Amino acid sequence: MQPIITIRHLAKNYGEKVVLKDINLDIFPGQIIGYIGPNGAGKSTTVKILTGIIQEYSGEVMVFGTNLRDSILEVKSKVGYIPELAELYDLLTPREYLNFIGKLYHLSDDVIEDRSRKMLNSFSLLENMDQRMDSFSKGMKQKVLITSGLLHNPSIVIMDEPLSGLDANAVILVKELLQALKQEGKTIFYCSHMMDVVEKVSDRIVLINNGNIIADGTIGELREQSADTLEQIFSRLTSGGNQIQAADDLAAAMNAGG
Repeated sequence: MQPIITIRHLAKNYGEKVVLKDINLDIFPGQIIGYIGPNGAGKSTTVKILTGIIQEYSGEVMVFGTNLRDSILEVKSKVGYIPELAELYDLLTPREYLNFIGKLYHLSDDVIEDRSRKMLNSFSLLENMDQRMDSFSKGMKQKVLITSGLLHNPSIVIMDEPLSGLDANAVILVKELLQALKQEGKTIFYCSHMMDVVEKVSDRIVLINNGNIIADGTIGELREQSADTLEQIFSRLTSGGNQIQAADDLAAAMNAGG
């Protein structure tokens, strides 16, 4: 099977600050990739490169067998991007916003309407379809954002903390949705700090730290040297597992000088 995404020697810096050093990665169709790392590790920069938001970088990124630099618009038409923050046009209704997004992907009016109604209904938002989004909660906006990222039925779905603001039932729905998309052969690139969710939904976990990939494999492969949870593996590889001592120090600091 040929990779759907191939990354070779990807590097990115902002001035003197090096964010990505030498990323090499093959991602195959139908995989759910959990892409994790501490703050500042380079996760969001990787995502922004894959989605064409950042176009200045060194190395090579191939998507669908073509160089991303040479076919950004073509790649974007087949990629769904769901960022962490629901930056929507709040004065629009979900119907108006999704119609706008659908037109960007050259979907017909009938397809936009049909998909919008069915997807919003799954999120229990159908009755809010013609309500202005400036009155929506963060979770409601996130549901509209997820819908907009999937409206054009993309082959690759890139999610950056997609569960932000969602209630427990919506989180369960999204987790089940990931499995359904996988069964359809779609590729999911999933960034999150929620280790328990990443561990449960991912076929393969890629751990990045200080701009380098320091672990890559299934949760079983990552556990071969110990019976740690993903959270414990993450802590051990990225910070030496010092969180317990740091928490004790933090609690003690609250009483300092008393």
